[in-house]
Amino acid sequence: MKAIVVHEYGGPEVLKFEEYPDPVPGRGEVLVRVAAASVNPIDYKRRAGLTKDFYPLTFPGLIGVDVSGTVVKVGPGVVTFTAGNRVFAMADNTYAELCVVKADVLADIPEGLDLIQAAALPLVTVTGNQLLSATEIKAGQTVLVVGAQGNVGRSAVFTAKERGATVIAGVLKRQMDEAKTVGADQVVATDDDSAIANLSPLDAVADAVGGRTAEKLIAKVKPGGVYASVVGAPQNAAKYPSVRVVTVFSHFDRDTLQFMAEAVRDGKLAIPISEELPLSEAAEAQAAAEKGGIGKILLVP
Repeated sequence: MKAIVVHEYGGPEVLKFEEYPDPVPGRGEVLVRVAAASVNPIDYKRRAGLTKDFYPLTFPGLIGVDVSGTVVKVGPGVVTFTAGNRVFAMADNTYAELCVVKADVLADIPEGLDLIQAAALPLVTVTGNQLLSATEIKAGQTVLVVGAQGNVGRSAVFTAKERGATVIAGVLKRQMDEAKTVGADQVVATDDDSAIANLSPLDAVADAVGGRTAEKLIAKVKPGGVYASVVGAPQNAAKYPSVRVVTVFSHFDRDTLQFMAEAVRDGKLAIPISEELPLSEAAEAQAAAEKGGIGKILLVP
C-alpha cells in the first residue's frame, strides 16, 4: 500500500509518500480501506518529536489518529463488523491506504453522513464532549468555553447547550463576529483584559487553549467550581485551591462519537472542513495546519 512514512523526527519534509507493507488484522482487529484521514495537532507534534516521551514513533513509522473508511476484512473473534461496513475511529497509523483498527474502538458512520467528511470528526468531537463533561456542568449553570471557535471548542459548546447550560464562547478579538455562529449564548474576547475583568463568576471553564489566558480565567471560577483543560492546568492553579482543576485526556467512546456525528449530520454542530488534499500532499497539509486556521484538512488516499 501507499502511506506517509516517517524515517526521522523533523519538519513536514520528513513525511514521505512511499510503499509500506499492508497491515494484517489480528484477533479482535479490523482492516479498513481508508477513505480519508484528518490532520490534527497531535500528528505534527508527534512528527516533530514533541511527544516522544509519551507517544514515540518507531522508525520507519506511520502517523495519524482520525480515520474513516470501509471494512475490507475482519480478524478472528470479530463479529460486530463485516466487509463493506462504513466506519470511523480514533486509531493509529491512519495516513495510509489501509489501516488496522481494534474492533472495540471502531464505530459505524451514521446513515446520511458523508464517508470522507466523517474523518474530520473522531478526535475533535469526542475531545470536546469529554472536556465539557469533565466540568460536570448542570442545566442553568454558566460555563466559559475557551477556544470556542476551534473544533474541540465548538464540540464543547454544543455539548454544554445540550445539557441546558448557559455558554460563553471565549475567543480572540478578531474572531468575535465569526464566533457568533458557534451556538453560544454570549461571546467574550479572551485577549481583552477588561472583558475578562467584567465577567461574572463562572461555574466552570472548559479550556482548549491554555497559556496566560488560563491564568486569568481560573480567577473567575466560583469556589467549588471546575476548571477543565485539555492542555494542562493553569500555571497559577495552586493559588486557587477552591477550584477543582481537571486535566482531560480524550479516550474513545463509541456512543459519544456516534452522538456527536449525528449532530453534525443533522446540522446541529458544524465542524468546518477547509481542504481535501491527496494523501501524497501530507507534508503540505501539515505545514498549512501548523499555521493555524479553523477548518479541518482531510487527506484522501
